[in-house]
Amino acid sequence: MRISNTLAATLLLLSAGAAVAIAPPAAEERPVVETHFGTRTTDPYRYFEDVKQPEVMAYLKAEAAYAEDVLSSLPGRQKMFERVKALSLDSGDALVGLTERPGGALFYLRRGIADNQFKLYWRAGPQGGEQLLVDPEKAHPGDSTPHAINYFAPSWDGKYVAYGMSAGGSEHALLYVMEVATGKLVGTPISRADGGGLTSVSFTADSRAVLFTRLQELATGAPPSAYYQNSTAYEVPVGGDESAARPVFSAKLLPALGLAPGDYATLFVAPGSNWVIATVNDTTDEQYQVLALPQSELGKAGAAWRRIARVADGVRRIALRGDDLYLLTHAGAPKFRIVKLDLHRGTFAAASVVVPEGSGTVVDFTVAKDAVYFTSRDAFNVTVQRTSFTGGAAAPVVLPVVGSAALVHDEAHQRSGVVVGAESWTSAEHFYAWDAKEGKAQELALRTAGSVSVMSDVEVTNVEVPAADGVKVPLVIIARRGIALNGKNPTILYGYGSYGYTIDPAFAPVRYAWFEHGGIFAIAGVRGGGEHGNDWHMGGFKGSKPNTWQDGIACAEYLIGKHYTAPAYLAAQGASAGGIFVGRIMTARPDLFRGAIVQVGMTDTLRSEFSANGATNISEYGTVADPAGFKGLLEMSTYQHVTDGTAYPAVLFAHGLNDPRVDVWNSLKTTARLQKATTSGRPVLLRVELQAGHGMGSTRLQRVAEQADIFSFLLWQMGDPGFQPVRP
Repeated sequence: MRISNTLAATLLLLSAGAAVAIAPPAAEERPVVETHFGTRTTDPYRYFEDVKQPEVMAYLKAEAAYAEDVLSSLPGRQKMFERVKALSLDSGDALVGLTERPGGALFYLRRGIADNQFKLYWRAGPQGGEQLLVDPEKAHPGDSTPHAINYFAPSWDGKYVAYGMSAGGSEHALLYVMEVATGKLVGTPISRADGGGLTSVSFTADSRAVLFTRLQELATGAPPSAYYQNSTAYEVPVGGDESAARPVFSAKLLPALGLAPGDYATLFVAPGSNWVIATVNDTTDEQYQVLALPQSELGKAGAAWRRIARVADGVRRIALRGDDLYLLTHAGAPKFRIVKLDLHRGTFAAASVVVPEGSGTVVDFTVAKDAVYFTSRDAFNVTVQRTSFTGGAAAPVVLPVVGSAALVHDEAHQRSGVVVGAESWTSAEHFYAWDAKEGKAQELALRTAGSVSVMSDVEVTNVEVPAADGVKVPLVIIARRGIALNGKNPTILYGYGSYGYTIDPAFAPVRYAWFEHGGIFAIAGVRGGGEHGNDWHMGGFKGSKPNTWQDGIACAEYLIGKHYTAPAYLAAQGASAGGIFVGRIMTARPDLFRGAIVQVGMTDTLRSEFSANGATNISEYGTVADPAGFKGLLEMSTYQHVTDGTAYPAVLFAHGLNDPRVDVWNSLKTTARLQKATTSGRPVLLRVELQAGHGMGSTRLQRVAEQADIFSFLLWQMGDPGFQPVRP
């Protein structure tokens, strides 16, 4: 194998006191040829998938060193880093996961203005003093590996809080339980409690035990794809250790339910209800089946769990209030509706409609003490409405900010009204308590505003772009006011387009560093996302996935045609599943772009299902085991669409070595393939964070450094004089 373990083996050009590598490390091709349903494919770097092999790790580190060498030669890079860092600090603190408990106690994760990582806090109501519960940066003295809190849940009485914490961006969490009053841990940490979000655990209604889901312990030699298979939900008493945890829900325990090995269950209860609810999916699919059981039966042999809804019923969210279960569903309603059923009397088919399908897409809801509150989306903008427990005419909840609106879920049904986190593309997030009696919103002083809380000189333009098939695609264009439409503005076109997920308006002052160089940031609401409901999702799903990048191509052509930019100044960007968007938009139309940014991107879809998280994505993308699935995955694969002798744009891949969602070999393989194939002379770089993963848990400085490198790389390629390497 021909690799460069150090950059001494590559060609170097001295400039301005820095060594600039002009040739990347080389890797040996070891082609694997396969035939699926009559179609032959070649994979020259299949062996890269075993990243732990010394020769592969050496090559990865050589690529990372090459990227660092090239990026460090850009004169404006350090100044860009300092500017992005300053803007990140100036934007104020960030607050996520706000959770309220009876008596008004609030729990949340907050990253202060000077903090590098999110910390867990508690306060006795909005006016109460803040108490630090968990600082992940100090939780493991002597360990320099970054740690992060993955999820948390307070007990219903507010006396305890359970949380998961992982290292190095891996998301492989240990579950801890802390006594709030003393800040002391009770019991011992429980391993393999990875969870899937901020609410991956729940306390029983009496607050005496924790319900959580644990991954299996993999047997020696088990394939990576087995990692998320055969999980089990447990109940452990507060203060108990792993030996005290008893299994209460799994495919093995409950064979009559016919659960699949990849089904992952999350258990939930609520005060005032005698039921425990299980939501079951494959951890990636947003819709799930729903099962119910009287709490008194939990953990008993032969517990008679009753299936309330199947995956085909399209349930996305639930709320439990007494004997009533509320469900958000797209069954018979592509833009979603909210239904309710009595758990004593039936299943999904017997549910009554509380919020019917309307012109906007229903996004989320919460059941408060006085009413049902729900959010509705029109492309990118989200509004809040209120209706009764049984439905009827909905009334608007007026907030000071128009943009995104995130409901704080009132799972204990204690508040009359609703708490909402609201922000826009140009104004920072603030939390508002909307009072039902007064009919108005009051700001809660929960976060500290920075010196940059409003971008008053930034203009937002919303347009609809006709796609190749005539469908109109929402596109938001963000730039400084009065920018000249001269076709010379550095422009980033960002897209995602999977799982029905939508990029909501969010305040990102670090973009100022881009705007200050005349930049434009545009976001395409391509099909596969949820901008216009479930039909929009299905429009970029499995076999229809080409619409995702074709919509992106239409948006790129619109930006060029309207003279916002030109191919010499246009870059595509995508992250995670957005790697399909950016990779295929770039390989389909390399002539449209000067640059491409692929962050933790899925670029080798033919091989993704064989990775640890891959099987969970079959429901969204398909499987190579059937003809239609193989055809769709082949069409999505950036790696398989790289063609020798093509002038590709400059490409910057960014990935965390410990990524548990999209394996780093996606970027490694595609980097090597593009470096060999391209004839443009433009760089293809792989930027690797050795102590990071998919982005969850990354520190502020890790994020700042990556963002600064992205801006610097693109400004270099787009001709900004301050970012050109000085060469003789």
